[in-house]
Amino acid sequence: MYGTSERLLRLLSLLQARRDWPGPDLADRLGVDVRTVRRDVERLRGLGYPVHATPGVAGGYRLGAGAALPPLLLDDDEAVAVAVGLRTAANGTVSGIEETSVRALAKLEQVLPARLRHRVSAVGSAMLQLGGGGPVVDAEALTVTAAACRDHERLRFSYANHAGTVTDRDVEPLRLVCTGRRWYLVAYDLGREGWRTFRVDRIDGVPRPGFRFTPREPPADDLAAYVSRQISAAPYAHQLTVRVSVPADVLAARVPPTVGVVEPVDDHTCRLRTGSHHLEAVPFYLAQWDYDFVVEDPPPGLLDRLARIAQRFTAAAAASG
Repeated sequence: MYGTSERLLRLLSLLQARRDWPGPDLADRLGVDVRTVRRDVERLRGLGYPVHATPGVAGGYRLGAGAALPPLLLDDDEAVAVAVGLRTAANGTVSGIEETSVRALAKLEQVLPARLRHRVSAVGSAMLQLGGGGPVVDAEALTVTAAACRDHERLRFSYANHAGTVTDRDVEPLRLVCTGRRWYLVAYDLGREGWRTFRVDRIDGVPRPGFRFTPREPPADDLAAYVSRQISAAPYAHQLTVRVSVPADVLAARVPPTVGVVEPVDDHTCRLRTGSHHLEAVPFYLAQWDYDFVVEDPPPGLLDRLARIAQRFTAAAAASG
């Protein structure tokens, strides 16, 4: 059993961990009855925490937004994850949060127990980040977009495509997807009446939120795979599907999601979907793997190019031997 003060901290931690909590579930976690939970909720309210209650059989509790940020209660693994994330953000791909991340990290490390400071320091000392790895995204644009995804609000913005052509877009945002180097917005484009994937760094300024909307059926169950297909093959003039004689996880370790989508065929074979603007580059890309492969539905001219290069390499090997 928890003491009253310890139980209040535990209750606050549980309310921060999940959006909605049924009263009986909280009582079970705390080892008390539902009446005690109600009293503890009133104590938290007396301390200034905005805990909202929903009456009825399906009712429960939710920690709302207040005038001030309440203390954030983290377990050991969560605290280490936040500290490492802040260190990464200080040199990351989102502009305008570097100094803020450093200040937040300083506050967090000040209160970390010694055992956790050692863990954070160990991870930090092993990390090395190279600059210039990709475009930088405006922090305000990212947070406004994320809020619109959460609240189902339309967004309007000017967008430059890969050719630099700028158009105005009115969209229903669904989800932000990060590849590690770039941020993408999956949204339903109202003007083009279809789902589109937008690079956030190509959005001019901060998107403007608009009316709320009823969410549509997503374009795919796996949005990460959907974005990977959109950015790795769809934008290119030549689409390419290759069946490779290697397990999917082995090839996926060598093919970033921005380059292609790897799908398992069986335990020993997978399929790669990718694309290229220039056919002459494809043979040399395929040649870097030490795996057998078959090109399915090859683009016109690709097989002739593969045959010519194979003959040239064969002749070179014979002459050099």
